[in-house]
Amino acid sequence: MISLDRLLRPRHIAVLGAGWARNVIEQCAKMGFAGQVWPVHPTRTEIGGLKAYASLADLPEPPDATFVGVNRHATVEVVAELARMGAGGAICFASGWTEAGEPELQDQLVKAAGDMPILGPNCYGVINYLDGALLWPDQHGGIRVDRGVALISQSSNIVINLGMQKRALPVAYVACLGNAAVVGLAELAGALLDDPRVTALGLYIEGIDDAAAFAALAERARAMGKGIVCIKSGKTELSRTAAASHTASLAGGGAASSAYLRQAGIAEVNTPSELIETLKIFHAHGPDLGQRICSLSCSGGEAGLVADLAAPFGIDFPPVPDPVRTRLGEILGPIVTIANPLDYHTFIWGDGPRTTDVFTTMLSGYDAGIYIIDPPRKDRCDPAGYQPALDAIVAAQNATGKIAFPVASMPENFDERVAMELMGQGVCTLMGLETSLAAIRAAQTPAGARGWRPAATLPPRETVMLSEAEGKALLAEAGVRVPRAVTGATLAEVRDKAVGLTAPLALKGLGFAHKTEAGAVRLGLATLDGQAEMAGATGYLAEEMVTGALAEILLGLRRDPVYGVSMTLGMGGVTAEVLADTVTLILPATETEVLDAMRRLRLWPLLDGYRGRTRADMAAVAAVAVKLGALMLAHPELEEIEINPILVRAEGAVAVDALIRKAL
Repeated sequence: MISLDRLLRPRHIAVLGAGWARNVIEQCAKMGFAGQVWPVHPTRTEIGGLKAYASLADLPEPPDATFVGVNRHATVEVVAELARMGAGGAICFASGWTEAGEPELQDQLVKAAGDMPILGPNCYGVINYLDGALLWPDQHGGIRVDRGVALISQSSNIVINLGMQKRALPVAYVACLGNAAVVGLAELAGALLDDPRVTALGLYIEGIDDAAAFAALAERARAMGKGIVCIKSGKTELSRTAAASHTASLAGGGAASSAYLRQAGIAEVNTPSELIETLKIFHAHGPDLGQRICSLSCSGGEAGLVADLAAPFGIDFPPVPDPVRTRLGEILGPIVTIANPLDYHTFIWGDGPRTTDVFTTMLSGYDAGIYIIDPPRKDRCDPAGYQPALDAIVAAQNATGKIAFPVASMPENFDERVAMELMGQGVCTLMGLETSLAAIRAAQTPAGARGWRPAATLPPRETVMLSEAEGKALLAEAGVRVPRAVTGATLAEVRDKAVGLTAPLALKGLGFAHKTEAGAVRLGLATLDGQAEMAGATGYLAEEMVTGALAEILLGLRRDPVYGVSMTLGMGGVTAEVLADTVTLILPATETEVLDAMRRLRLWPLLDGYRGRTRADMAAVAAVAVKLGALMLAHPELEEIEINPILVRAEGAVAVDALIRKAL
């Protein structure tokens, strides 16, 4: 494995490209970089107040890190020379490679690099705020820190914007991947996490180059007590491929990528603000935030608002434990209703000891507490009256060992300096109520199953669709229950074979991806006599109808170009796409994991005995899912399996339809 130590934590930096060189020199000087910076230019003797060297060969020694700010063709030559002289690595700034339709030139760059690591090409650079080393040709919003989070982005502008935050997030590194021609996401992330001064990892990514390697990294990060939080963009195009099934549309829109992140134990968020707030939690407290949350404010309106806003995130507020309730009643008196969220009124406002007692007592019964507090703006008001409440929050966390979050309902209402002071005391201030709740939920993301890795991917290939009869035969071989059936090329042949079947019968035309839409399904037949031909049918299938069904479930498995094999389960039948009530997993998955996933369905209560309904045997569905998952993984020629529907009874489940595609 290529070492990134010299590139990320250099003793000396070489810079090529006059304009860009000057910017890098200035940024290193501003950050107090203690090492040497060597400009390299064929005609200039000085750049940015530093002696310029005519060539790389003239440098005192091979540089640990080099910012290559020359054109793309010259970049290839420079990288080759750096590799030959034993340099530690390079940032390749220029664009115009694979992203611009020039993959051959990028291949030349990779060959030139050899065993030397490069970030990029088409890469903005890397910032090390721990050591003041900036291979960065632009302004930035960071400061020197002793410890903090690392930010990795596949978009330079996004990470520049993140770096301008005023939310008291200590940032240790900022790194761009560019085209990731040599150093990929997992490798760069691993090198940053290995720095003991890095507390967590924040990602803005458009694609994952090695899903198995990144899952291994996520597991290692958890073992180190470091959380990873991610914004995944480009989800629609990445996860959607052309297919003839319902599964293709229902599993699109990022369902596969979100499933992968969840199973790998990576927190997923949707906005840069949520990313920053989640990183603050991870920085201060690590991953694995507990589920028992309380909320405190001095306003009934705020108490109601936090409850309403928390509900869509799946955050609830458990009742106040009896010992806590009793003590709070003693402190606050009979007028205050003791509840969670708690409106403690204003009776204790400004009374530091009583406020501390209330805050500490409430927090003692939970894993973490939200303290809604919006100090007045200093330019027009006096925020001094809020200091006792802030001190009480710090005291509550210190006294209980539980997590206390001061939460500003609007981010602009909390002074950055004060938030930084609190972070220095181990107290994480969250900014923006809804964003804070999203961050809390993200920070509760459980660790992935130990040793879980997605299945290997396969290259795209041409496929053929099996007939329903062929598909059901394959399902039966895998141990999946299917109806008794007969097939034939003509209606007459099927009618003769069906004499041993028990009515009611279903008659289906073969050769259709969606038989219902084609009018190729006839149900509830007492006999096949007198049935008319179905236009376009390549053959016919007659089978015994399944009775006693309580639910129709869709189960689909398909090859994914990034995550191996995805599995989608949800409410099925002809309204599957209308309902769009599905969950997705990445294989492998256990029966328990399948059942846990299905419990996230909106209509799960209807399957689980809602209001006295008979409970459907969803364990049988989970068993079918695992059997088909094993079939898919054992047979790489299978491209897609969809059953829509599986008819679920009080006991057992039967696959009554099958759409299977396999490679030619």
